[in-house]
Amino acid sequence: MNKNETNQPKKAVVLLEDGAVFYGISTGADGSAVGEICFNTGMTGYQEIFTDPSYFGQIMVTTNAHIGNYGVLEDEAESNSLKIAGLVCRNFTQKGSRVGKSADLIDDFRAQGKVSITGVDTRALVRYIRKQGAMNAVISTETQDMDALRELLKNAPSMEGLSLAGEVSTEAPYFFGSPEAKFTIAAMDFGIKQNILRCLAERDCYIKVFPADTALDVFLEFECDGYFLSNGPGDPAAMEKEHAFVAALIEKNKPVFGICLGHQLIALSQGLTTYKMHHGHRGINHPILNKETGLGEISSQNHGFAVSADAIENNPNVELTHIHLNDQTVAGIRLKNRPVFSVQYHPESAPGPHDSRYLFDNFISLLHHYSN
Repeated sequence: MNKNETNQPKKAVVLLEDGAVFYGISTGADGSAVGEICFNTGMTGYQEIFTDPSYFGQIMVTTNAHIGNYGVLEDEAESNSLKIAGLVCRNFTQKGSRVGKSADLIDDFRAQGKVSITGVDTRALVRYIRKQGAMNAVISTETQDMDALRELLKNAPSMEGLSLAGEVSTEAPYFFGSPEAKFTIAAMDFGIKQNILRCLAERDCYIKVFPADTALDVFLEFECDGYFLSNGPGDPAAMEKEHAFVAALIEKNKPVFGICLGHQLIALSQGLTTYKMHHGHRGINHPILNKETGLGEISSQNHGFAVSADAIENNPNVELTHIHLNDQTVAGIRLKNRPVFSVQYHPESAPGPHDSRYLFDNFISLLHHYSN
């Protein structure tokens, strides 16, 4: 081997469950990673996306061509580590150019052993996923032995039927915000993002965050003004224990606000159904119609499951409040007989526009009303 050969980029491969293959080169840690492949259309906010616990168990494809170009900042992480299973991108910038950055993105990938592949025709890959639908995939920088990679895929569980919240939830309860705040909130951590907690704390809330496996009686021991049900990964239909938990919580007649997985669990607790989407909604420019006000909003979204609209029509206690304007899917509901509401998208908007942050204010209004 000559001197120049040692500096050649290491080849890498993306193998999809249906046999489709895409090629690139290695960046990040060396190895292989398996998970459901998905894509995010956001033009910015890669750090928030990669650290979002809702992406646990998924291989991320970014449609934005440049990743890593502005480094990372500690305050912009949504959790304490990278949560994606692996990354596929077009261009991975080794040295970010932002003044004041904490580190470079490549440092996080290597330190945390995350596999990343660059140089891939991500436009073609995303178009393929949009047409064929979400499926498992394996990415590898250590082998191009297709038989060995197919074996890895063969043993990988489907996202449908998979309960993953316990993999990303806190191990012990903790507090967030000021103890002197006007309201106290009990929050179930199914994979909660840090900016959700910030948005609540900014609105004079003191939050106690509980692990996903907390028993109902333990959760209810905490005296509070309202409950919050967080986002998180996995199939909500597989979380049968949580369906009963949420149903019992709602019967306490205190304000309840749910986001994404929390929204789906509220729906399931009321006898509604959810389903696996063809390829999901993941990005920061999704159009939403608020049916109560008639106003539109641009939202940040990350979900591969949705609540059935037909089930809402047949339930007298549930009202559809928000719809996704691209495909008319359910984006928000409220209960007619309880102070409970939820949305399928991310009003904390990290990343994304702030159009939907009024939902936190709506929750505060409910807390005011029911605490008097």
